[in-house]
Amino acid sequence: MTFGQILKKARESQGLLLRQVAAELEVDTATISKIENGLRHATKKQVKALANLLKIEHKELEASWMGNKIYQMLQDIDDPNQALLVAEEQFSYNAKIQE
Repeated sequence: MTFGQILKKARESQGLLLRQVAAELEVDTATISKIENGLRHATKKQVKALANLLKIEHKELEASWMGNKIYQMLQDIDDPNQALLVAEEQFSYNAKIQE
């Protein structure tokens, strides 16, 4: 399930309208619609506000948000799996340095 699908499902299950969510985030309705449909990225601040409003665990929603961003960055390269492995190696390397 994509970040936007998670948001839409949570919003609808709580009976909230797009305009109600938009008002809470102080954006227009089209912005929330575009975020739900994957046509626009939410900001980190918006992710936190959405998690609170929609009663979604922040870490879960943030992970979905970042996963979606990573997917979009990697979808057009020849070997996205290799890029992910390199990133994982860099995380491991940096963790060792910080010890």
